Amino acid sequence: MVPFVIGDGQTVLGFRLVGVEGRVASGRDDALAALNEALGNHEIGLIVIPERLAAAIREEIDARLSDAGFPLILEVADAAGPMPGRPGIEDIVRKAVGVSL
Repeated sequence: MVPFVIGDGQTVLGFRLVGVEGRVASGRDDALAALNEALGNHEIGLIVIPERLAAAIREEIDARLSDAGFPLILEVADAAGPMPGRPGIEDIVRKAVGVSL
């Protein structure tokens, strides 16, 4: 299983520098097309997408998250930082494993 990133040019370039393929998306239509492309590739096990871009396709992501299985979808902060009101990575880990880092 391989990871795949969907995001702005800087995010995709950063991930490509460490060997992760991805697709640049500048808005809802681009993000939705990239998500569908990633979901159609059975080799992809993890989709990384910035929070703000994920917010543009929230309905589709939430529908996918309600299904069990792969790929996992991980929302990350972009260059502007985390969105207000979103849990940080420490909060996510604490909720998932019950341990504070």
